[in-house]
Amino acid sequence: MIELSRAAYDDIVYHAYGGGEAEICGVLAGTHGDDGEPSVVTDTYQAENVAETPQIRYLIDPEEQFKLIETIEDDGLDVVGFYHSHPTGPTHPSETDAARATWPDHSYVICALDGYPFVGSWRWRGDEDGFEQETVSVRSER
Repeated sequence: MIELSRAAYDDIVYHAYGGGEAEICGVLAGTHGDDGEPSVVTDTYQAENVAETPQIRYLIDPEEQFKLIETIEDDGLDVVGFYHSHPTGPTHPSETDAARATWPDHSYVICALDGYPFVGSWRWRGDEDGFEQETVSVRSER
């Protein structure tokens, strides 16, 4: 299970709408849940999509990703996972998403915009096990 703060959820959806026809992407930060505990996302860190075909792919520059991860850790947070949009694509991970996933037991959030925005999440279990869909909940601010 993954819990998004209202602010993090809104950031993902607004970032996705702002990307137009291109996929957007970023890193999710908060508390990484282990042993059945939910991951809690409190912050999002936007990244530039440097893919050659950003309309159907996303790619975070490795240097930028490293800097974002350092910033997250300096802020005292865990990397919970990553997010990107599918402006016209499916509401689930694509074959390319699975082929490029590299962080086992981390969440990959997708905001699909074909119609009403859909925000779903999948935990990457590894090459052989692939993605496992997880429940998404939005936490009200306290």
